[in-house]
Amino acid sequence: MRVDLFDFDLPPERIALRPVRPRDAARMLVVRGGDAPFEDRGVRDLPQMLRAGDVMVFNDTRVIPAQLEGTRGEARIGATLHKRIDLRRWQAFIRNAKRVREGDELTFPAGVSVIAEKRHEDGSFTLVFAGDEPVEVLLERAGRMPLPPYIAQKRALDEADRADYQTVFAREDGAVAAPTASLHFTPDLLAALDAAGVKCHTLTLHVGAGTFLPVKAEDTADHAMHAEFGRIDAATAEALNAARAAGGRIIAAGTTALRLLESAADETGTIHPFEGDTAIFITPGYRFCAVDGLMTNFHLPKSTLFMLVSALMGRERMQAAYAHAVAQEYRFYSYGDSSLLLPAEE
Repeated sequence: MRVDLFDFDLPPERIALRPVRPRDAARMLVVRGGDAPFEDRGVRDLPQMLRAGDVMVFNDTRVIPAQLEGTRGEARIGATLHKRIDLRRWQAFIRNAKRVREGDELTFPAGVSVIAEKRHEDGSFTLVFAGDEPVEVLLERAGRMPLPPYIAQKRALDEADRADYQTVFAREDGAVAAPTASLHFTPDLLAALDAAGVKCHTLTLHVGAGTFLPVKAEDTADHAMHAEFGRIDAATAEALNAARAAGGRIIAAGTTALRLLESAADETGTIHPFEGDTAIFITPGYRFCAVDGLMTNFHLPKSTLFMLVSALMGRERMQAAYAHAVAQEYRFYSYGDSSLLLPAEE
């Protein structure tokens, strides 16, 4: 499909630079299948929108301080870690990469240094961290939180972002971007879901920096997704399958959870344990097997994530929903408001 089919107008003032407080005070646009009217709700209404027996699935990845500012000789460079390769190697996107060659040493604050071991076809590098301290320790010393570029270009990172850009589920180190749909959840909201009979489970998908890369191809068939590491354990897969067999719906909290669930499911909809990379790219025409709904923030024009929600609900339906969200002054992107997408049930 043509990428320009997924474009839409978004006034810059609709981009949220800070989250609302408390987290669950954000607005939520409910979009149902068919021609049902859009519902302007709040995130705190979520328990009323779901049914007893439904299951919400969250991503428990934790954002690491994945951005590094340093030098190669006299040249200033920046590195954004993208995907772990092994204990000491990370794939990274380099700013000012034309000044970096394979074998160069890059130095960062607090005595942290890496070797640019290999340049990849997409322009990224494999970086090898020097020394024997865990890379996570080195990053806490020298790195900073990787705010999305559409926020970082408008204001400086500050101490509040260290808490704001982590979800209440965050426990598995490895993401360089937050699973932002879950930023809205609080202990009170989770308690309300439990009281409504909605169960909650977690999986892990380490979100990579590729999630912010623009789609440069003119056709979706020519776009290559970056791989990300994910894990669903056997107990979680069994619980999700049992809930669906009992008539419950699987509602993914965020596109990262959805993409991993779909990667782990077979054609019958059975979810299997999963551990490995996924580069699944979901566009209109895709047949969903694992999920029955999605809670997600509002995404960028012509992005792979807007293509995903268009695959779930229909492109024209989502274009109309986003136009409604703009007109009603919803807040967009990572620190913005939410939407609940519920396709028509078969």
